[in-house]
Amino acid sequence: MKNPFASLFKKKDSAAPEITPSTGEKPKKENFFSKLIKNKLGKSSVKGEEIVGVDLATNEIRLAQISSNKSNQWVLEKFHSHKFEGVPENSTVLEHPDKIAEELQIALQKAKISTTNAAIAIPVTSAIIRVVTSPLMTDEELKTAIGSDSLWENLVQLTDNLDDYSIFHQVINRDTTGNTMDILFVASKLADINGYTQIIKKGGLNAVIIDVKCFALKSAVDQINQISGSIEESNLTAVLEFGLDENYVMILYENNPIITDIFIRSQDRTTLIESNNQEEMEALVRRYITQVKQAVQDFETKYEKRIRNLKVTSNLTNVETYLASFRKNLVNTGFNLFDPLDGLKIPAQLEENVKLENRSYFSTVLGLAFRKLDVFGYYKFVTAVKNINLLPNRDTMIAKKKAKAFSNFAFKGIIGAVAIIYTGLFGLSFWQITTLNSKITDYNQIVQSHELKQTELQKISSDLGKLNKSLELSKSIKSNKKISFRVLAQIASAVPKRVRFIKIDYNGSNQVIIEGLAASDQDILKLISNLNNKKLITQASLARMTLPTGSSNDTRNMKGFIIACKIGNA
Repeated sequence: MKNPFASLFKKKDSAAPEITPSTGEKPKKENFFSKLIKNKLGKSSVKGEEIVGVDLATNEIRLAQISSNKSNQWVLEKFHSHKFEGVPENSTVLEHPDKIAEELQIALQKAKISTTNAAIAIPVTSAIIRVVTSPLMTDEELKTAIGSDSLWENLVQLTDNLDDYSIFHQVINRDTTGNTMDILFVASKLADINGYTQIIKKGGLNAVIIDVKCFALKSAVDQINQISGSIEESNLTAVLEFGLDENYVMILYENNPIITDIFIRSQDRTTLIESNNQEEMEALVRRYITQVKQAVQDFETKYEKRIRNLKVTSNLTNVETYLASFRKNLVNTGFNLFDPLDGLKIPAQLEENVKLENRSYFSTVLGLAFRKLDVFGYYKFVTAVKNINLLPNRDTMIAKKKAKAFSNFAFKGIIGAVAIIYTGLFGLSFWQITTLNSKITDYNQIVQSHELKQTELQKISSDLGKLNKSLELSKSIKSNKKISFRVLAQIASAVPKRVRFIKIDYNGSNQVIIEGLAASDQDILKLISNLNNKKLITQASLARMTLPTGSSNDTRNMKGFIIACKIGNA
């Protein structure tokens, strides 16, 4: 299966000239090490900066997250459509910021969105979109001209001051023969942009990409075409937005957007919502198709390219009824309802959320979800209409993201270096151990032998302890020359752990007197019982209890005792 990023994030072909996203000029050659670090950082930053697409409307908020799995399939990770009431009809999102932000919070909770990076889109009517032609300039010359505002003042006629706009530009074509270049110019009022970003911020997200709805739609169309293996001309996209909000035809050819507004009357909106009158619907279609036909003909005449099919998106539930009329009135052009989910892998838990006959109105949010925050320019061919960002502080945001990526990369580098050193030292140690034990064929046998020797050593130590105890007892006997060593050995073997002998007296006949200390009464009784079980001792009994001698902590709390033992003949 093809890489799902192949069309939207397409790396340059080895045979193609090297082009930068912003200018189209050949970049300076980078050394291998610098290029490697940049690629690593670029790839990791793209993966680390997940994006949630957010499509805001006055009665509905749509959220979507898309990723690719190990099989290189696009997967719809998260999707939620949150409908709500309380906002008057024919009003805008910016007229009710607090209400929309509140509903956004609810939608995020229901969708279980974890990322905070959001891609949003402003309406086409809120944007100024132009392709302007200027004399050929270098990157530095272009930067200077834009910095002084002279370029836009000469090429773009704006009603307000340039400082009142957020502007995005990108060179889309350089003609060295004609000594000219084409620049895509997209702008929107700062007040509108800030209004949208504040709604997103109050809702709990951070806007990192601000697109225009028509270009978000184009992104969705291109990606679905790639997934489905469409053979349509890759550099030609034709889209028709038909519905209650915005109506326009967008034809995008070689990154040059040709957008034609389709005018509908207020009574036409009423017809779209309420009317079942066939005559009214047919009249609306005729007026609509006349404008669409003119837009298509103008393009085909100018560029000598045939528009064979229009991808239609709509928020109308009965859109198929109108499409049938469209096809009757414009027979040479196809009208197909666009499905932005065609070819995507949809988890079972999300199937019910997207189970609609008309899924085309999900196109904007899914087009936004396909966007990636590429701060290092890893995907060099994501340019022009695929790369639009009207965020006013985008350069500052990108700089912060880069700094964070460098910091994380440095930290990971340190951890990696430590791991390498540790692995090297471990390997060296292992090699040394292996070398020293080269004659040993079975390490497990060595371990077992060692354990066996440890057991034998413990037994010898135990026996030695008993002998030492017998020796100590023999030394404590005042008149013990006639006492048998066998009797002493049996006495020594009868001593519990918490019993200590002070002295043993032998009267020269058949009686041994034992004086000692014990931790408890139970230990004394245990000693007497053990002595009575010995063959050479006929009777052992407690003579009396005594006070402990000494003042050390180990004897202070012990009990003194004297035991009389009778020795029999054996």
